[in-house]
Amino acid sequence: MALYSEKVMDHFRNPRNVGVIENADGVGEVGNAKCGDIMKIYLKIENDIIVDVKFETFGCGSAIASSSMATEMIKGKPLSQALELTNKAVAEALDGLPAHKLHCSVLAEEAIKNAILDYYKRNNLPYDPALEEACAHCDEE
Repeated sequence: MALYSEKVMDHFRNPRNVGVIENADGVGEVGNAKCGDIMKIYLKIENDIIVDVKFETFGCGSAIASSSMATEMIKGKPLSQALELTNKAVAEALDGLPAHKLHCSVLAEEAIKNAILDYYKRNNLPYDPALEEACAHCDEE
């Protein structure tokens, strides 16, 4: 059996939504000191809908594929749905990741949640305090 699925390889070789959104409405950055992966997610939001999303990822193929897939999964969605995205859903959408690479899908989930939290804070919008608690450890890994 191959180490990586065809979907992982496709999103690694042909990542979707790569780049920067100038004047983004929300930006989330996370990193994992153990593996060296760093992800930055940029959101453009209109009427609580993610109308555009871009990412910059420095890391392994699984990190790039996870970023690419996660952005595809939230683009065009309401913030409430994007907040429900889990690392498990990202890994499943990629037809799985090797166990030692599952942290890449965790980083993608955390970067998105950090970007949404940034949006709420920038605009003084109310949000569930659990979101801030969930994001508190994101930069510490």
